[in-house]
Parts: sequence; structure tokens; C-alpha cells
Amino acid sequence: MKTFHLNKLSSKEIEVLTKRPSINLEKTFEVVKPILENIKTNGLKAALEYAEKFDGFEGDKIKVTEEEFIEAEQSIDPKLKTALESAGKNIKKFHKKQFPKNYESKITEGITCSREFRPIENVGLYVPGGSAVLPSTMLMLGIPAKIAGCKRIVVCSPSRNGKINFALLYAARICGINEFYKIGGAQAIALMAFGDSSIPKVDKIFGPGNQYVTEAKLLASIDPDGCSIDLPAGPSEVVVIADENANPAFVASDLLSQAEHGADSQVVLITTSNDLAVNVNKEILRQLNKLPRKDLAVKALENSFTLIVNEIKQAIDFSNNYAPEHLILNVKEAKKDVSEIKNAGSVFLGQYSPESAGDYASGTNHSLPTSGYAKTFSGVSVEMFMKSITFQQLTKNGLKQISNTVQTLAKEEGLEAHKNAVSIRLK
Repeated sequence: MKTFHLNKLSSKEIEVLTKRPSINLEKTFEVVKPILENIKTNGLKAALEYAEKFDGFEGDKIKVTEEEFIEAEQSIDPKLKTALESAGKNIKKFHKKQFPKNYESKITEGITCSREFRPIENVGLYVPGGSAVLPSTMLMLGIPAKIAGCKRIVVCSPSRNGKINFALLYAARICGINEFYKIGGAQAIALMAFGDSSIPKVDKIFGPGNQYVTEAKLLASIDPDGCSIDLPAGPSEVVVIADENANPAFVASDLLSQAEHGADSQVVLITTSNDLAVNVNKEILRQLNKLPRKDLAVKALENSFTLIVNEIKQAIDFSNNYAPEHLILNVKEAKKDVSEIKNAGSVFLGQYSPESAGDYASGTNHSLPTSGYAKTFSGVSVEMFMKSITFQQLTKNGLKQISNTVQTLAKEEGLEAHKNAVSIRLK
């Protein structure tokens, strides 16, 4: 990893460091836009052609059958089955607390307003399956969707040799999901967003993916015939803030756990200790040689860096500007700095809180905003699978109390019919 000293960088150089190297909007747009337009026009037929081209899918049996779900449940390793069930239990426990509450407010005598939440009826979940199959993502998306009460939940994930990973199918079963399609990439996003005569479109799409999936989601969200999306969630990233008390082996393992996601991931170490930076790099080299996904991690590390700062406050300020998907605060008194953290998808406090815990089983969601979107987006939650509706009921006396206000403002805006809708009721 390249090393920089914050006090030697100009403001422009600091800004450059906050940019993600993996996002090439022009390139992804050129690739993804024709895919979306083709599938929007030609539906499933076009989607299957792309599935064959990019994933090697053959035939037209795109939907997972009940027999395949049963086979997965019977074939999955018992230890893995237990782990998925245990993770699902923790995720459910944490997310159930997120269920939003309806409320009512008596504004004045004769005017009552309320807000009530309803589930989004049709949602699509995208589970990546490129270089790694992620049954944990199935749990992270499916469980809050079920808690929210979504009526129809569709899942898409790329197949290998026409099969979906058994653990992924069992995770879908844990979530109570049966509508699962063997398709991935931008073509899966397009199919869910625009639908087909045999596969109705969804109202909102959730889930992370590479830059092509992210681009497809963004384009679908601005198409009048498309659908809403959860958040821009692209290549994974982590910032580790560490002081001289941090264990170099722990820090290196956290950096590598994100680097192994893919060549387009980015990991950043910010530290007050030159010695720690040196020792972490030594540990990275030692641990790297033991990783099956070493080649991917190496490429990610080429896009990553270490930043030496004078104090933890500088580290947090840089992190807030970077707005990481994951932030690990591996410092002596981590909780002391929590109030200073403004922008981050999910935060891990102390030396025994690895990002891996949140990825799988601590209970929080791992589908998080990347590429700086943590400045304005939150991670996936139950509320994202719902929307709110406001209600108001006025008596004649209640309307009378605000009639002058309404009529005055309507007149100021030149909307005479608005004014008349009040005055006619009070004559």
C-alpha cells in the first residue's frame, strides 16, 4: 500500500485521495444502457441472451424450482446450515427493532394529523454471485423485507452451470422466499425493473453489486418505466483508524478482509503511528500469502493507501470526508470518538469488533452505501422496505381555524381554486 503523510498533502491532493479509483461512469454507462434498453423492449428473451453471454447460462428455465430448494436443504452441510440459521436469528433480532411506529398528532381543536407505514408490495433483491457467492447478503435483504411485510419478494443471482449455490437457496428459505431467478448483472436489474409478461416488474430493487450493477440500478431509478432503488452500493471498501495501541495483525486482517472482495475494492489505513504503519504492511504480506483470493486482494491493495496523521481527530475528519462504507475505529478509547463520526455506513468500535462480524452475524446490515454515498444514504433497513402515508381529518371548526392562513397563502401563490376550496366550505 502507498503511504502518504497528511501534513505534506495539499487540499487538492487530499481531495483526490477521497475519490474511488474503481468508478468509471462513462465506461459503465456505455455498457449498461444498451442492456437496459434491450431488456425494456424485449423482456425475458433479451435478458436470457445476456445471461448466456456473461454468465454462461443455457436454456430458458430461469426460475428456481421447488425441487431445487428441497435439494439445497437436503444437501447443505449441517454446520453451514446452523451458521446461517444463527446469523439469521441475530439479524432478525436487530432489525425487528427498526419497525417504524405510526403516530397521530392533534394539531388544534378539530384538526388531527397522522402518519402510518405500509410495506412496499413488490420488491426485488439482488444477491451478487460473481467471484464469491454471498448467502449472507440473502439474509441481510430477505429478513428486513419479510419484517416489513412485503407481499412479493423476488431474488436474482447469477447461476453457475445452471445451478444456484445451495447455501444461497437455503438462506432464501430461511427468509421465506420462493421466487428466485438464475440471472445476475445488469440484466438481472433490468429484468426486475422493467419486467416481462411472465415476470412482473418490481417497485423497488435492493442489493449490492459491482459497478455495472450499480450503474444499472441508477439508470433504472431515473427511467419513468423503471423502479426505485435502495442505495448506490458498489465495490466494497473499509477505512481503519488505528493508534499505537492497535495490534498490527488485527489491522492487517481487517484490511485484507475487504481487499479480497474484488480488484475494484479499496482499503485505507489512517494511523497516528509510523511504526504501526510499517508493521501492518509486514503483516499484510505475511497474511496475504495464505489467502485463496490473493490475486484479487493484491489488485485491490494497488488502489489502496495508508495515511499518517498527527492525531485521531485528523483521522476522523478525513474519514468523514471520505465517507466509508465500513469504518473500524481501532483506538484505545473508541467510544469517546463516536460523536465525531458524521459519515459512515457502519462503524466497528474497538480491537475486537472486526468488520467480518457485521458482514455475517452481529445483527447489523451489511448492504451499505459506498463511493462516498454514506454522506447522504444509510444502510439497508426495515424502513427502506416501507413507505409512509400521512392522513388528516378536519372538522368544520378546525377548517375555520386555519382558513385565513390557507386562503392568504393560496392568494399569494395565485392559486384561486385552492382558496375557493376553503371558502366554499365556510359559506
